Amino acid sequence: MADNLRALFQLDPQVCFLNHGSYGACPLAVFETYQGWQARLERQPVAFMNPRHLATLFADVGAALGGALGADPDDLVAVTNATAGLNIVARSLPLAPGDEILTTDHEYAALDKTWAFVARRTGAVIRTVTVPLPLTSVEAFTEALVAAITPRTKVLFLSHITSPTALLFPIERAIAAARARGIWTVVDGAHAPGQIPLNLNALGADFYAGNCHKWMMAPKGSAFLFARPEMQGLLEPALISHGWTEEGTTPGPFGGSAFQDAFQFQGTRDHAAFLSIPAALEFARVQGWQGVADRCRIMAQETAERLRGLIGLPALSSPEFCAPQMVSVRLPDGTANLRDAFLDRYGIEIPFPIWRGQSHLRLSVQGYNVQAEMDQLHAAVAVELRPGGWLAPPPDGPLRQA
Repeated sequence: MADNLRALFQLDPQVCFLNHGSYGACPLAVFETYQGWQARLERQPVAFMNPRHLATLFADVGAALGGALGADPDDLVAVTNATAGLNIVARSLPLAPGDEILTTDHEYAALDKTWAFVARRTGAVIRTVTVPLPLTSVEAFTEALVAAITPRTKVLFLSHITSPTALLFPIERAIAAARARGIWTVVDGAHAPGQIPLNLNALGADFYAGNCHKWMMAPKGSAFLFARPEMQGLLEPALISHGWTEEGTTPGPFGGSAFQDAFQFQGTRDHAAFLSIPAALEFARVQGWQGVADRCRIMAQETAERLRGLIGLPALSSPEFCAPQMVSVRLPDGTANLRDAFLDRYGIEIPFPIWRGQSHLRLSVQGYNVQAEMDQLHAAVAVELRPGGWLAPPPDGPLRQA
C-alpha cells in the first residue's frame, strides 16, 4: 500500500522527501480539484465571485472543516496560512504599555517577530517561559506557565505542536488557567490539523489558527482562523471591503456571520485552495488515513530512536509529548544547518532548525514515505558522524560548517 501512496502525490521521485512539516504535499486528486475551482472561476468570473454564490461555497467548506475541527462553522474564517491568521489576532488585541504577552521558548520565528512588532507598537512586554526539558508531564508544563502569570499578563500565546522542536504541548490546562484569570488565549496550530484530533470548542482557546495545507494535505494557501463568538468583535480586518459592516450585525451582509463576511469578502481573491479542503478531507477518508498515520507515527518514533542511538543525545520529550508524525533530534554542539548538504549529497530533503543555539534534525513522516527512506536517512547520518564528517569535529580542528 505504501508504494501506491507515493504514486498519489506529485513529489520528485529523485528526492527522499522527509520535510512534510514545512509546506505539506498535496495529493494529485486534491490538486486536480483545486485546479477545477480555478477553471470555474475563469470560465465565468463575475458569476463565480458573486457574494451570494461564494457564501454558499464557503458554507459548504465550513461545514466540512468545522466537523473535522470540532468547531461551529460560524466561528471559522479562511486565511492563507496560520501566520496570517495569528497576525490578525496579535494586531487586533487592545494592548497597552506594560501589558504582558506570555509565551514559550519554542515558538515559530515568524510569530516571535509578530509579537515583537506588536510590543514595539503598543508598549506591551513579551515574557518568555523556558519549558522544562525533557517534557514528560502535563503538570510540569502547566506549572511553568502558570507560575509566570502576573497581574499584567493579558495574552497567553502557545504552539499546539512546536515547529523547531516538534513537541506536542499539553495546552488544555494552561488555557483553562489563563481564561479563569481573564487572559486572552491564542494558539498557533500550524502543524495540528490532520496530525492530531482536534475539538476546538472543547479546547476553549479564544483564538486558534491552523494550516490545512500541511498535514490535512489541502493546497497551499488554505488555512483557518477560529475565534470564540464572544471574542470575534475584537478582531479587525487588515482590509476593509464589502463584507464589513459598521454595526457588526449577525448575520453579515452576505449571509455568513459578521465575523466571516468581514474577513472573507475582501476584494478579488482566488479562493480555490480553501474551497478544496473538503476534497482533502475526502481523500484522507477514502485512503483510511488514520491507519496510514499510525504507520507513520511508528516509523517516525523508531527512526528518531535509532538516530539518537547514533548521536548519543537524549530525547526532547517522552513519546506522548512528541508530535505523532514529526520528531526533532538534537545534533552535537556546533553543527551547522545541513539542509543543502543532505540534499546535495544524499538526495534527502530535511530541515535542520537551530533552536537555543543548537542544530536539530526535524524528521517528518507522511503516507508517501517508506521504511527504505528511514534507512537512507540513518545511513546518511552515520556517514556524517564519522571523524571529518559534517556532524562530528575532525580530530585536529573545529567543526566544518555547511
